Amino acid sequence: MDRDNALDFTLLFVTVVLVIIGIIMVFSSSSASAYYAHGDSYYYLKRQMMWAVLGFISMMVLSKIDYEKYDKMSKYILMAGLVSLMLVFVPGLGVTLNGATRWISIGGHTIQPSEFAKLAIIIYTASALNRKKEDVRTFLKGVLPFLIVAGIAFGLIMLQPDFSTAVSIVAIVVVMIFIAGANIGHLIGLSLPAFAALIMLILSEPYRLVRWTSFLDPFQDPRGSGYQAIQSLYALGSGGLFGLGLGRSRQKFFYIPLPQNDFIFSIIGEELGFIGAVTVVFLFMLLIWRGIRVALHAPDFFGCILATGIIAMIALQVIMNIAVVTSSMPVTGIPLPFISAGGSSLLFTLSSIGVLLSISRKSSINWS
Repeated sequence: MDRDNALDFTLLFVTVVLVIIGIIMVFSSSSASAYYAHGDSYYYLKRQMMWAVLGFISMMVLSKIDYEKYDKMSKYILMAGLVSLMLVFVPGLGVTLNGATRWISIGGHTIQPSEFAKLAIIIYTASALNRKKEDVRTFLKGVLPFLIVAGIAFGLIMLQPDFSTAVSIVAIVVVMIFIAGANIGHLIGLSLPAFAALIMLILSEPYRLVRWTSFLDPFQDPRGSGYQAIQSLYALGSGGLFGLGLGRSRQKFFYIPLPQNDFIFSIIGEELGFIGAVTVVFLFMLLIWRGIRVALHAPDFFGCILATGIIAMIALQVIMNIAVVTSSMPVTGIPLPFISAGGSSLLFTLSSIGVLLSISRKSSINWS
């Protein structure tokens, strides 16, 4: 088999299926709120389809580009990612919604730079680890430089503020350096000060403290801090085994705020039931497994670590989103990849899959 022509068709197929499910569920969950807010029941559907088309184009283009080129361009890609994080603070360019400045406005559409920054940092970290194979087990050369870069991104994103995204970037970098062979003792030693810093950040903002305590018993404040978690649990519980039926959610009628975004999985559980929710989880597990296979069979170290970072990013987002929806962790603003409404997330996650497909093209494994 031609190593430059093979790609992981299963990975591609599962991605397409998840995006289709996302488009259907975005319309189903948002039609009422879209008509109320914009006078058009198809408002979010049209936007999601537009970004899906752009995302698929990006994915297919990137799948045909030799991923090894990113190794040489990694520093420039990182600089572009960090600069994009600063653009949100430029007057007239940055967009503030609900007290957060996380977006920039381009041509009437908003882009969230942190989504691009995640991919940029993954590419840079993989490239730098590839150059420092022998130093990865040392602290000063093998761990600290990567934590500094992740720390800069963390700080810029916290200024927006976006606590969950900032933490996820650090977590992705830690996974990458661990897989690359970092000394486990160094990582354990850093966990204590990192945990202390996390506690300080939570305590520094009252709303964060409320979020991190209310999920333990959301019914203590059913109309306040526990409202979203309770409504999400109601949606999941009322779905039963087979669900109420597609389009028949009750919680989407202004009980769950913006149900097409972070809490779309609860609408899936309500309309498609336990069977539908488990099917979506299975599809994500299949995608993550195929991503791990791409990493294991990558032709070089750079490809292995790059694939690891991308699949870690997707896996962390899936775990965090479903944990929030099931009230297993505090409410955060992490979207469900491929499914939640949001152009930036869909565009750059599909772009990341394109890079994974490019790596799979260079592998000699039979992907059938």
